[in-house]
Amino acid sequence: MTLQGDSLKKTIGETRDKWGWFIALGVLLLIFGGIAFGNLFIATVASVYMIGWLMLFAGAIEIVHSFGVKTWGRFFYWFLSGLLYAVAGFFAFYNPLLASTVFTFLLAVALIAAGLLRVWVGYQHWSEKGSGWIVTAGVVTALAGLVIAMHWPVNSLWVLGLFLAIDLVFQGWTFIAFGLALKKAI
Repeated sequence: MTLQGDSLKKTIGETRDKWGWFIALGVLLLIFGGIAFGNLFIATVASVYMIGWLMLFAGAIEIVHSFGVKTWGRFFYWFLSGLLYAVAGFFAFYNPLLASTVFTFLLAVALIAAGLLRVWVGYQHWSEKGSGWIVTAGVVTALAGLVIAMHWPVNSLWVLGLFLAIDLVFQGWTFIAFGLALKKAI
């Protein structure tokens, strides 16, 4: 066996030994998902704050990067881009309800666009096996975007929280299943 193969085998073995940690993480994510389902408004605000932190961090990085650029035109591009990100991140903290309204609208638009693109790709490859699934996924995605858009802005108080709760639950079950599979592999 090669050196890479031995290293991979060792890493897999070490991962198998940690199966309990994967299950524990999965249970923790399920609990957080349940809490998020219990109060979708708080979960929405938490989502907005997380996006706000990411935007502030990205803005700071772009502003710092702008000082390393050699031309004035590019300096102003990076500086203004970073400033815009930072202001948007600050705005998410200053008024999370209005930010959730904007983010929910952008989510609806993105889902509709992604769904329509999937439908188009599925029809372009209609003769290939599995293209029906692509079209179906596109229709479901576009319909989800339309449902969100039709109830906007009222649903802005809970839609992001619902997406967060669903994601936490699915990730929790995924980690539990992975941990159990690792346990069986021992």
